[in-house]
Amino acid sequence: MTAAAQPFGWHLHLLWLLALPALVALYAWATRQQGCAASGRQRALFLCGVVVLVAAVTWPLGDLAAHWLLMALVLQRLLLTLAVPPLLVLGTPRAVIARLTRPPAVDAVLRVAVRPVPAVAIVTVVAVATLTTGAVSLAARSDVARVLIELMVLASGFVLWAPVLTELPGAPRLSALGRGGYLIVQSIVPSFLSIVWIFARHSLYPTFTHPGTVVGLSPLLDQQLAGFLAKLSTIAVLWTVAFVIMTRAQTAETTGEDTEPLMWSDVEREIERADRRQRRQGWPGPPAPR
Repeated sequence: MTAAAQPFGWHLHLLWLLALPALVALYAWATRQQGCAASGRQRALFLCGVVVLVAAVTWPLGDLAAHWLLMALVLQRLLLTLAVPPLLVLGTPRAVIARLTRPPAVDAVLRVAVRPVPAVAIVTVVAVATLTTGAVSLAARSDVARVLIELMVLASGFVLWAPVLTELPGAPRLSALGRGGYLIVQSIVPSFLSIVWIFARHSLYPTFTHPGTVVGLSPLLDQQLAGFLAKLSTIAVLWTVAFVIMTRAQTAETTGEDTEPLMWSDVEREIERADRRQRRQGWPGPPAPR
């Protein structure tokens, strides 16, 4: 599909129009299964995540991000990485997450993603690769390519939060200081492109170079503001979360409260992993718990 002729011209996002209702329907079905009911708070969080996802990938932000403004693209990426993943995960019952991550291939990916060093590397690679001029130009030309890139960015957002969210079964429990330090590193390393945007003396993206200005912004000013938006927003969000985590841990230590008790889903996942290891080594092992 071709781009809209004007920045705020309406454009049908057919792929997302089909995918988002399917996501909501799947959530409704999954949370009706025995032992998987969602609380009112979880439903509200999941709905908020879906609403933010809709706002990020459809008109008008999706079109501005694809064809007109680097600032819009940065805002879209911030929503897809910093807002949507934690809302969807926190809004999904642990029993549902346990079932979704139980297949060995998915669990193998999860075991890598929850480790801080691979998580930083994955998020950085995706952030840089999807913001190259070639990737941005491809997304502007093809709706299918744009959706695939948006899904990659969304997946990297789940990776970013994986070492922090305790809802993921079998994830190693980092200390509060470890999680805080990890978030600070994530706020600095993947967003180094923002420094390039701020100090570049010409527009780096032909896709966003239009005659005149778009909503009052020249291509160069748009690029510079996008750099500030990317850097400051990432620091503000991740440092705030890091501060909250460490403050809560300090309060819990003072009161003697256990804020992160060991869950049965964690024990079950470790049993399943041990069983798979035994089977690979030729040991019969006990059947995996259901």
